[in-house]
Amino acid sequence: MGNTKDQILIDALNLFAKDGYEAVSVSQIAGALNITKGALYRHYKNKRDIFEHIVKRMEQGDSSQAENYDMPESDKESVPEQYQEITTENIVEYSKSMFVYWTEDDFASSFRKMLMLEQFRNEEMQALYQQYLVSGPLGYVKDLFESIGLEDAENKAVQFYGTMYFYYSFYDGAKDKKKVKEQLELAMKKIIGGEKNEE
Repeated sequence: MGNTKDQILIDALNLFAKDGYEAVSVSQIAGALNITKGALYRHYKNKRDIFEHIVKRMEQGDSSQAENYDMPESDKESVPEQYQEITTENIVEYSKSMFVYWTEDDFASSFRKMLMLEQFRNEEMQALYQQYLVSGPLGYVKDLFESIGLEDAENKAVQFYGTMYFYYSFYDGAKDKKKVKEQLELAMKKIIGGEKNEE
């Protein structure tokens, strides 16, 4: 089983998203994979080690998403040159791709759900929740809006990302998921492009 190491992360994260990180034991993770705890320990030292590898994989996933869409991988202060070529269309297309990533990619979606569950129980989870789902993306959108010269960039960023964040939860429970994505795209274009996108 060459992919056992990866499968442990996937199954562990699915359990964390369903029951919460603290509630899940190494025995449960091994049971979900139908392997022994000893076999699991050949790949990871303990539950904490599994968690750290999950976070590392999410960092890589975020980085790949940005790279695939030629978007900056860090804030404007760190890489100002990467913000110079950004357009409104780039931002909308990238945001649509990130929405699909956070809702339809099993790993990212489970990570999001785990952080939403755990944010009130643990300071580290709260920090990760902020970094990945609240203040981190909000600051990134503000930097993008400033780079394209959007007036009132900070408030527009709150409207734009606040809308996107709302649609994560809306999407999770929606029957017509295609319609939700279409509604989100219209909302994003209206916020970022104003009247010209309402033709």
